[in-house]
Amino acid sequence: MAKVLRTGNMSKCIGCFSCVLVCAAFNRKSHSIQKSCIKIRTYGGVSGKLVETVCHACREPACAAACPSNALTLRKGGGVTLEKDQCIGCRRCQSACIINAVNFDEDLNEPIICHHCGLCVRYCPHECLSVVEVND
Repeated sequence: MAKVLRTGNMSKCIGCFSCVLVCAAFNRKSHSIQKSCIKIRTYGGVSGKLVETVCHACREPACAAACPSNALTLRKGGGVTLEKDQCIGCRRCQSACIINAVNFDEDLNEPIICHHCGLCVRYCPHECLSVVEVND
C-alpha cells in the first residue's frame, strides 16, 4: 500500500518548524525553510492558530495536468513524482495547485514536490502530522 502525509492535529502545533527544517535538510540539502515541501504559518496574525500547507496527494492532480513537459508523473496513492530531467522550470505546476502546496526552488529552477516520505512526521514533537496507508 502507498503512504501519504496527512495533517489533523494542527491545534497542537507550537510553530517549532522542526518538520519544515528536516524536510528542507533531508530532501533539498538546505537549511532554508523556503526549500521545504511543507509550510507552517499563522492564520489570523501573531495570536492566531498555526496552519500547514502540504501536498494533499490528489488522485487527479492539477499540477501534473498543467505540466507541458510531463515532468510530473502520477504517484501510487496520489500526488506526483518529479522527473527532474524533463522539467523545463515553467512554474505552471505551482500556479495550478489550488492549495499552493507546490514550492519552487529558484536556484535549481524546479518545483519542490512532496514525495510523502514521512520524515517530517518523525520530527514533529506534538504529533501534528501523520503518514497513512491508502489504496493504490
